[in-house]
Amino acid sequence: MISTELVRKIRRIEIKSNKLVEEIFSGEYRSGFRGKGIEFEDIREYYPGDDIRSIDWNVTARHNKAFVKQFSEERELNIFLLIDMSRSNSFGSKKELIAEVGATLAFSASRNNDKVGVIFFTEKVEKFIPSKNGRKHVLSIIENILNFQPTHNGTNLAEALQYFNRIEKKRSVVFLISDFLDDDRYKKDLKITSNRHDLVLIRVVDRAEELIPAGAIFTFEDLESGETVVLDNMKADYRPDSNISLPKKNYINIYTDEDYVKPLKQFFRRRSRT
Repeated sequence: MISTELVRKIRRIEIKSNKLVEEIFSGEYRSGFRGKGIEFEDIREYYPGDDIRSIDWNVTARHNKAFVKQFSEERELNIFLLIDMSRSNSFGSKKELIAEVGATLAFSASRNNDKVGVIFFTEKVEKFIPSKNGRKHVLSIIENILNFQPTHNGTNLAEALQYFNRIEKKRSVVFLISDFLDDDRYKKDLKITSNRHDLVLIRVVDRAEELIPAGAIFTFEDLESGETVVLDNMKADYRPDSNISLPKKNYINIYTDEDYVKPLKQFFRRRSRT
């Protein structure tokens, strides 16, 4: 039985995602991924108002007047959310934001009649939900995102990517949502996944993880390993070396103290133009 509080959370996210779909996913999102979802059908004469990017310049040159390529209606996209549920994402409000971003993308895919599936992972793949479409399926995904309790603490991005590449042969749009606090062992698998699928990296980060203010001695506990570290930070601000180097082309950075809709909109608008 779903609690009243959970129903309220799901409804709030659905309302926000509907606004997001209306503002960007109905246009920039679809055009951003259109190269994977349309098929060439025919050539016809250009009419005023047609997109000039669809002009077939070879045919136009032969006939000395403009012709455009026609494409069949877009097929449904296959969307996958790879969601990092490791304990490092319990810092601040990262876990809540990751859940909300994942839920918003799932609702958005549903609004576009796309299939959506999910992989929850930590240092192990914790749960796999096959891709389907329909509102009932998406509501089940949202409930899982908001309620999921992992059995492990660590992070293994490489294992999650390898698992996905093994089980999903159909080219998909993959949103990898994580803080990427892992060693460099996943970089090879990141490249393999990018070659096979349309991979979008969404990094969720708390600003406190990037700057520790001067004036105190801090004791930190690694949320994943349990190791304790003491930092004497009396004299100057300390900026931890996150050692994160991610490809910028399909990369979205979201801070916990900002509205995540803004960076999502900027990404899809930039992508639709290119």
